[in-house]
Amino acid sequence: MQNIPQAKDCTVMIVDDSHFMRETLRSMLEASGYTVIAEASDGIEAVRKYSELKPQITIMDVMMPNKGGIEATKDILSIDKNAVILMSSTLGFDDLVKSALAAGAIDIIFKPYNIEEIREVIDKAMLF
Repeated sequence: MQNIPQAKDCTVMIVDDSHFMRETLRSMLEASGYTVIAEASDGIEAVRKYSELKPQITIMDVMMPNKGGIEATKDILSIDKNAVILMSSTLGFDDLVKSALAAGAIDIIFKPYNIEEIREVIDKAMLF
């Protein structure tokens, strides 16, 4: 059986063009014991920071300026085929969600955030 890291052992990078959403998610994750090691405001910055820091989990917004989440997911997976990327989206973007999963994202976390859902999705993602 695979050893699943506990929240305190799990490093996370948050990628979202909204400062408010990054701060909200950071607060929720840190209060639950996760270690947020990086934030990025677009896909270009996310790819660079992923390369440097190699977080265990990347939570990435689908729609961002400069380079969106789907393109950034493909780029990160070309660097590290074992990267665990969770996409973040609002309800109603079904085609984008399907594209994100097709690009290699493990799962989707919907906004507004619910920490119980996030913990469940992260725990499941860590099995990959």
